[in-house]
Amino acid sequence: MDGQDSPVATHDHEAPHHAGHAGGEAHAGHGGHDKHAGHSPAMFRDRFWLSLVLTVPVVLYAHMIQMWLGYTAPAFPGSELIAPVLGTVIFAYGGWPFLVGAVAEVRERAPGMMLLIGMAISVAYVASLTASLGLFAVEVWWELSLLIVIMLLGHWMEMRAIGQAQGALAALAELLPDEAERVLPDGSVRTVRIGELGVGDVVLVRPGARVPADGTIVEGAADLDESMLTGESTPVPRGPGDRVIAASVSTDSSLRVRVDAVGGDTALAGIQRLVAEAQQSRSRTQLLADRAAALLFYVAVAVAAVTVLTWSLLGDADAAVVRSVTVLIIACPHALGLAIPLVTSISTAKSARNGILVKDRLALERMRVVDAVLFDKTGTLTRGEHVVTGVAAADGDEEALLATAAAVESDSEHPLARAIVSAAAERAVPPRTATAFRSMAGRGVEATVDGRAIAVGGPALLRQRGAEIPAELRTRVDAWTARGSAVLHVLSGAEVLGSLALEDQVRPESRVAVDALHRLGVRVAMITGDARQVAEAVAADLGIDEVFAEVLPEDKDSAVTELQRRGQTVAMVGDGVNDAPALARADVGIAIGAGTDVAIESAGIVLASDDPRAVVAARTLSAASYRKMVQNLWWAAGYNLAAIPLAAGVLAWAGFVLPMAVGAVLMSLSTVVVALNAQLLRRVNLNPRAVATPS
Repeated sequence: MDGQDSPVATHDHEAPHHAGHAGGEAHAGHGGHDKHAGHSPAMFRDRFWLSLVLTVPVVLYAHMIQMWLGYTAPAFPGSELIAPVLGTVIFAYGGWPFLVGAVAEVRERAPGMMLLIGMAISVAYVASLTASLGLFAVEVWWELSLLIVIMLLGHWMEMRAIGQAQGALAALAELLPDEAERVLPDGSVRTVRIGELGVGDVVLVRPGARVPADGTIVEGAADLDESMLTGESTPVPRGPGDRVIAASVSTDSSLRVRVDAVGGDTALAGIQRLVAEAQQSRSRTQLLADRAAALLFYVAVAVAAVTVLTWSLLGDADAAVVRSVTVLIIACPHALGLAIPLVTSISTAKSARNGILVKDRLALERMRVVDAVLFDKTGTLTRGEHVVTGVAAADGDEEALLATAAAVESDSEHPLARAIVSAAAERAVPPRTATAFRSMAGRGVEATVDGRAIAVGGPALLRQRGAEIPAELRTRVDAWTARGSAVLHVLSGAEVLGSLALEDQVRPESRVAVDALHRLGVRVAMITGDARQVAEAVAADLGIDEVFAEVLPEDKDSAVTELQRRGQTVAMVGDGVNDAPALARADVGIAIGAGTDVAIESAGIVLASDDPRAVVAARTLSAASYRKMVQNLWWAAGYNLAAIPLAAGVLAWAGFVLPMAVGAVLMSLSTVVVALNAQLLRRVNLNPRAVATPS
């Protein structure tokens, strides 16, 4: 079998811990947008409100405002100092984050947003201060104060938006309970902090409570809500021997779970790790935005210098200062700096909630152009578990035949035996009792049922007993064999009572996923080590375009190479160790379901559930996030192309000049537009059922 069961998140990286348990914190880094390193929304909020309060009297006592509105502010001894004193406080206090950021950009030789803002407010402050001292003619205290207030407001809103997107990590951490009920050796239960749990402990999970750690059910059965990991809202049944994941909810019954992973080794910690890594990774679009923002700095400085020179030659020193400061302000690459990172944060957080864990932003970015998806068969398109697909009885009583076969196989641990027993239980056939069970190596099993010796086995059993398949069964058995089904026969002595067909169960979602990919114009291929007739039968059922059958594990990556040689962009979907080379070779590697450590490490995208429809959801996310990135880049770049000339005063001859404060407002509004556009990603429905359903 290709697939192997393993927890989703056991690869070796240092994981963030649950904040309430291990003192860890969600990553604060933000790929491509680290201008606010060490800043917080609260810091900008506090500086904004105090600066706003101080700005009110500065504006009220500004001569230009009084002239525009036709009033005279009350005069008192020292009233002429209101603007320079309060303006200096606003510059020093409100402008401090921008000045510090500007110095940091100079030291790093990475000029950008903070340096432009720092230069603009410094020029405005120096000009106003020298004017107040009678050394210069240009005084722009009220414009400077409003400018800083507006900039603080814009950055506060930006930090809030980023914080909300990155809050996914904190939200994931909060899913874990603070305490667990540990079952002691004497059977009593003691409440302990979750950090005190260790591997091997048994915990009691009551109805409605969350599982405190990854583990295996040792007693009880319940429907578990695993939507926090898989994105699928329908509870799944779990019973003794089944694995459960931390933070899943027991909806209806109590469970006793033996812990086998705690802290950073749990699946939930793995999700946190992947979300943090994805939010800090950089895409090609991000690199383009960074280059554009850097270029914009030099353009702004050059235009500001030309503006100063031009207006000075025209004899208007006042306009030279105001116009150049306005150019520096309006050209701040704020929107460019936010355009991609905010989309990244929102998309990765949203995808994690829907069971799509993005390890590599480049992989997600490429997913939208994938035109061929290669699925591993076993454990991906199929469950990797055999089920009974056909029953044929010589006497026509299929129910009795299945009951007899299930009774014989009830003491066997063979996967095919379990499939027969499960089929009898699902069809609710009256159970029968078997005694004197014995295994016949290489041939099958035998037991006594209702006083008769009944054997169940394959072709080797028929040969050993010299039995022949009855004519009335031959047609159906031949059809099953042609499909590659495993066929077992039920015998009494040398008489064949009937036959059963067993096949690796195809996931019901697989056909839906294949159809959805076809609607997107994506070609679907399947690869397996199974015999060709088995592979062809599954491919025919699912409508798959191409089959690579009887492929050795070490040769799976050659199939990816073959598709790429044809000029196709390939996504490989698999879950086993032997899929790892193919996952690494593909343009996009997707590890699905409870994949192995190696498969996860080789993939760029990890699907927490084993639903193949999530591949369609990943492509939907890729297209939607890329679309938002491009829209934001066009808006941010287009806004600057139009606004910078206006800020420089190219329309002054027509009587239109752009006030400095209006320039600051426009700059902040451009950031708001970019942020709001990115927020629209939250409307994208990534539920596997929704994305795979024709609209």
